[in-house]
Amino acid sequence: MPLYYQDDSVTLYHGDCLTEHREWLDADVLVTDPPYGYTHKSGGGPRGSASWKNTSIANDHDTTARDDVLAAWGDKPAIMFGSWKRERPAATRALLIWDKGGHAGMGDLSIPWKPNFEDIYILGAGFTGKRESGVLAGFHVPANEAAGREHPHQKPTNLMETLIAKCPVGTIAEPFAGSGSTIVAAKALGRKVIGVELSEKYCEIIAKRCAQDVLDLGAIA
Repeated sequence: MPLYYQDDSVTLYHGDCLTEHREWLDADVLVTDPPYGYTHKSGGGPRGSASWKNTSIANDHDTTARDDVLAAWGDKPAIMFGSWKRERPAATRALLIWDKGGHAGMGDLSIPWKPNFEDIYILGAGFTGKRESGVLAGFHVPANEAAGREHPHQKPTNLMETLIAKCPVGTIAEPFAGSGSTIVAAKALGRKVIGVELSEKYCEIIAKRCAQDVLDLGAIA
């Protein structure tokens, strides 16, 4: 599958990051939101009406896709999202927490707590910047499609900017591009970024967002 989109900052490929497009391996820093590995199916948002209701994330049956990407990446610096439901990568140096606040899914209704956080793994070296709390709060996603949400595992663009701002210099790699928050954030910060996305639907969304050349403070990965 060919190059899908390109501008001065962004190179986006449509296809499989491990078998069709490995250009992302030429980058310097990995910032990615891979399949978490627990066969998640979205409930479709607060009202259960989103277009992705009851859909699965590709390659989410286990952590093989995540682990294969890390094996290919080696010991270069990386930031990777994940879930407490699966074992964290062996080379994890630090664990950050994205506190989603009230913007969380319903989770297990048999217990009186919502799953309002996600893990963020820090691997490799070279990260810089002011030392701050490892709990990242105040970053929210749109509540539903009507408000601009486009992906069940949406990440806020400003959260991704905060993470990328502390990354070593060089090109960012995002082999699981989703609907593009990492890509949009990297571009907003003046960083070059190489992305790969398996779904043509999401490639189209990424291309449209990148072509807008504006800061999208509510966007995703």
